[in-house]
Amino acid sequence: MKFYRILVIVAFLFVTNHQFAQEADGEDDKLSLDEGPISNQFDYIAKRSGNYRADGVRYEVVKETNLFKLRKNVLDSIAAMNKKTSELKSTIAEHETTITSLNKKLEETTTNLSSVTEEKDSMSFIGISVSKGTYNFILWTIIGGLFLLLGLFIFRFRNSNILTQEAKQNLSELEVEYEDHRRRALEREQKISRQLQDEINKQKKTK
Repeated sequence: MKFYRILVIVAFLFVTNHQFAQEADGEDDKLSLDEGPISNQFDYIAKRSGNYRADGVRYEVVKETNLFKLRKNVLDSIAAMNKKTSELKSTIAEHETTITSLNKKLEETTTNLSSVTEEKDSMSFIGISVSKGTYNFILWTIIGGLFLLLGLFIFRFRNSNILTQEAKQNLSELEVEYEDHRRRALEREQKISRQLQDEINKQKKTK
């Protein structure tokens, strides 16, 4: 019974070790010098290299073709990285140029906007550019002055009209008074004429 248990344990260890070796071999099969990152290619070289000891020092023996292949892959990776770096630098330079151009256009747009805003806030008065506030002040001052002159004109016109009405009324009264005086004078003249005629008639009768 004891021997049977020992046999089962040995068989279990053998199966486990065999399965682990297959998994390790499977991982080794995934490693290659033709694809994958450089780190995996170094792992491939390490797993495919032999080793020996001499004078107490451990040496790794690498296949020359694999070493050359790895060297070529490293150089290709460095060249690709340099190319990518150059492309990125070129892209960055283009972006910087674009940004500079956009900043210039933004500055021009800001300047134009400031100019348009200044023109909008300013008005031309007799050929002189003045601010909108100053223009409004001058305009309303002129309008106020015109209204003041209009009021003064209306006031003087009304006074003149009143004086004219008074003058007309005085003239009318004077005409009435003159007509009355002329009528009285005519009546006196007629009375005096009759009296004179009566005296003349009396003188004739006396003779």
